[in-house]
Amino acid sequence: MEQQQLYAEAGCKPKTGGKDYLMRAGAVFFAAVLIFIALFTSVGFLIKLGAVAGVAAIVYLFPNLIFEYEYIFCDGQLDFDKIMNGAKRKTMLQVDFEQVDCIAPEKSHSAQGYHDAKIMDFSSGDTNHKRYVVLCKVKEQRTKIYFEPSERMLTAMQAKAPKKVQV
Repeated sequence: MEQQQLYAEAGCKPKTGGKDYLMRAGAVFFAAVLIFIALFTSVGFLIKLGAVAGVAAIVYLFPNLIFEYEYIFCDGQLDFDKIMNGAKRKTMLQVDFEQVDCIAPEKSHSAQGYHDAKIMDFSSGDTNHKRYVVLCKVKEQRTKIYFEPSERMLTAMQAKAPKKVQV
């Protein structure tokens, strides 16, 4: 008898803060300065370089500042992806459940371990959302990962590894 593959996905959009607005304003300012230099400089090479750099900052940098996270759990592997500007996907991290010690709510006793761990935050940053913590090893380094799974994802992960996932 073939076992059914466990699959679930969830995601969140990080809360936009002052740092994000500052980065966006900086990208626009940088592009404007480069275009200004390009228009008012008599050196042909600088004109071309400034125009290309200004357009590149607007076209490539600015859209990458608007993003959301998506989590995909598929039969023992948890992927953390970053989706930039609603189109471009980049896998930030893949965690195999063999490397996971515990998945628990952020405030639980089980999630308090790994004090010397590398911290990765794939959550929205909104204190009203329930965050979970993955305690695992990534490339032999103890890692603490914050994320916001859906109930369906928690159920699928618990079905795969009931002793590792606390709901």
